[in-house]
Amino acid sequence: MSAHAEVLHDHHGPPEANQSSRVDARTLGMLLFIGSEIMLFGSFFAAYFFVRVVNPSAPAEWPPEPYHFPVFVAGVNTAILVTSSFTMHWALQSIKRGQRAGFLAGMVLTFVMGLAFLTTQVVEYLNVGFNTGDGAFASVFFGLTGLHGAHVAVGLSLLLMVIIRGSRGHFSPEHHHGVELPGIYWHFVDVMWIVVYATVYLL
Repeated sequence: MSAHAEVLHDHHGPPEANQSSRVDARTLGMLLFIGSEIMLFGSFFAAYFFVRVVNPSAPAEWPPEPYHFPVFVAGVNTAILVTSSFTMHWALQSIKRGQRAGFLAGMVLTFVMGLAFLTTQVVEYLNVGFNTGDGAFASVFFGLTGLHGAHVAVGLSLLLMVIIRGSRGHFSPEHHHGVELPGIYWHFVDVMWIVVYATVYLL
């Protein structure tokens, strides 16, 4: 039997897919998913700018009197979420170097800060002084911040799975895609919040 025939005989299952890109297929899939999420946020931003700019009955002040957005609290929340990106990066770099303690510490810190962000947002909702029925400004406020909050919740679920798997020794310098992909998603959530904060709270 020839060497080629022996290889075919030993291989079971479907043939391996052709690698047509230098980017890992799993990473490419995550990037494409994030692209679709950007379009989703884009539709919400379009509604926001229509209500605030294009709409002839748009209020002269944003938000209209007597309502106010909690800019300071949201600013602190922004600092928390941006910091969590650095701890996420630290966790990924730690597992790439085989430093399991640093990896787990970075992941736990990232999760705690993400949870603190989401908890603060819930408290903000309870004390903001208006609800979705108080005007179009309130609808777009809750729509954009709520959409982002939902993405943070999904991100926290991913981080929790990484922490559980990491505590069981599932990751190594050679196998860390299970950390890298949730990390890419988390960085996207952080960057998107900066855009939401600047657009809704500051402009």
